[in-house]
Amino acid sequence: MRVVCHTDDIMEDVEQRKNEWVPELWISLGHYFLSAACVWQWRNALIFDNYVVILCIAVAVIALCYVLLSRLSATWASGIPALFLGVCTGAGFSVMAANSGNPLFYLGFYIVALSFFHQSEFITTALFNPHRLSLDSYILNHSMEYHAAAVASWIEFSVEYWLVPSLKSYILVARIGLVMVVCGELMRKLAMFTARSNFSHLVMFRKRSDHELVTHGVYALCRHPSYVGWFYWSIGTQLMLCNPICTVAYTAASWAFFNDRIFDEEIALMQFFKQDYVDYQKRVGTGLPFIYGQADRLKK
Repeated sequence: MRVVCHTDDIMEDVEQRKNEWVPELWISLGHYFLSAACVWQWRNALIFDNYVVILCIAVAVIALCYVLLSRLSATWASGIPALFLGVCTGAGFSVMAANSGNPLFYLGFYIVALSFFHQSEFITTALFNPHRLSLDSYILNHSMEYHAAAVASWIEFSVEYWLVPSLKSYILVARIGLVMVVCGELMRKLAMFTARSNFSHLVMFRKRSDHELVTHGVYALCRHPSYVGWFYWSIGTQLMLCNPICTVAYTAASWAFFNDRIFDEEIALMQFFKQDYVDYQKRVGTGLPFIYGQADRLKK
């Protein structure tokens, strides 16, 4: 778990950037949509129905982005992850267009969903929390475990697609996963939109002077709607790929991660908001199955 404490140095530019549409927002959006449009425009020149070609393109784009990141200023460097995510989005739509009616269609949607998830995390932070904006806001560097989980799902899909292609033909399962991905993404972004400057990708253990307890909107339905969205989004990605092993593994790993994170986060929230948060816990659940946070401790 990543922890941050606010210091005077961190807070110096908060007011200056708080109501500002920072240049990183426009740079990121420009790189994302331009690169996605270019890949889509050139889709007929590429072979998006060949899985090996898709992997080779992804590796080449990743290598190029790493080179560019090492050579640009911090402001312009904010556009490089967006460039990568835009290429992936364009490639995903191209894969969908070239593979209507077969399992690679859902691989294409998965690529689009994964790319959009990370891009929208940065954009939402830029809109509502510009003083917290950094390359970390893409959460592409979330953790080694996150990266390992993603790679594991790609490996499982590849192996099963080549060795047991019939396993990828359960269209109903894939469609259920697609719905979970879309609904999970909407829930998470609604949570970020509702919380606005009160939202953070990191668990805070010191209360800011402007930090407010948000209990309206989606927060009236569950205490941790952003986690609820991410939880079902992650499981949905694996159902969409018809990855049976990773579906089970993602469910177990996501549940364990959010169970620990919510428990620790609510310790801080109870310190910040005292009885107000205790009352909120009594009225509203976490939204995640069999996860109770500090509310479970209060009952004992």
